[in-house]
Amino acid sequence: MCWKSIFVLFAALLVSCSEKPAGETEEAPSPSPEPRSIWTALSAWNDVSDQYGELPKYIKVYKSPSQLQGKKSVAYVAVADMTYASWDIWSINDPEGDGTSETFRTPSQVYGSDKCPIVINAGFFFADGGKRYASSLAVKDSKVLTYNINYAVYDWGVSPVDMRYPTRAAFREAADGTFDACYVYNGSFGHYMYQSAANNSWAKTSATTPSSTYPAGGKKFSAVTAIGGGPMLLNKGKFVDSYEKELFDGPNGISPDSNQPRTAIGITEDRHLVLFVCEGRQKTSGVYGLTTADVANVLLDLYCVEAINLDGGGSSCMLVNGKETIKVSDGSQRAVGSTIMIK
Repeated sequence: MCWKSIFVLFAALLVSCSEKPAGETEEAPSPSPEPRSIWTALSAWNDVSDQYGELPKYIKVYKSPSQLQGKKSVAYVAVADMTYASWDIWSINDPEGDGTSETFRTPSQVYGSDKCPIVINAGFFFADGGKRYASSLAVKDSKVLTYNINYAVYDWGVSPVDMRYPTRAAFREAADGTFDACYVYNGSFGHYMYQSAANNSWAKTSATTPSSTYPAGGKKFSAVTAIGGGPMLLNKGKFVDSYEKELFDGPNGISPDSNQPRTAIGITEDRHLVLFVCEGRQKTSGVYGLTTADVANVLLDLYCVEAINLDGGGSSCMLVNGKETIKVSDGSQRAVGSTIMIK
């Protein structure tokens, strides 16, 4: 057989091997799953948007069913499609942490300045010696106004003072428009964010002080808009509630395992920002509030993938077009150190 004949035969074999048998078709690649819709998850909640006047079409407000996590509840969520909406922060301005004479503001005072459709309380704060301090991160237009507090004390009345250095949660929007929850720490080495928390617990000896290399995978913090608080509730679609590692239990903590008024922020896979608030302390008879684990599970049921807890108790308050939703537990709105607004 000549070389030309051999080549023709070999080419014919290649063609015949590559051809599909008669009647067999090539399988199409599986489509990517569609993000789960929060509107489906909210089917058991009541759309009360119309009760608060005209809202932008991309913002809805829902009231909870009579029970959440098996407990009598009064809760609300404001849901904003971030394709069209934006969020903003008001906060005292104290990046050095030295305290400021700037006054705390009630949510109604913040609403009076900007008339944003949704206003909710945000980070932790305190006053001491005539000055006002923030305990939580606040970032507006890429500028840090305040940092998460970088220490925790179990009991100031016990000597020697047991001081720890926890990483605590923050919720941020990056420059590329993505949202996530992370842990942050501001130290002499800089302001860093981490995907895992420093391994603290009041029941154990103090963990390593955070640094640029601990916890692992740290990166320099960056955000266009961000708010701090804690504990982290959800990360990458998974339940977290890391109050022990963030040292939010103990006498100076937030009673994470007890039923309290709560405030939280989360984001769904399809970019809907969710602001959550629940009533407590029997402002409505039989409504005691929720634990941080309860709030995490509620937001998980609403298809949030990232979420953190914010200041609660007497601070918890959500305004819709300037009108209160829950009954605040102090009887009147508390002046706070920061708020979140949707517009």
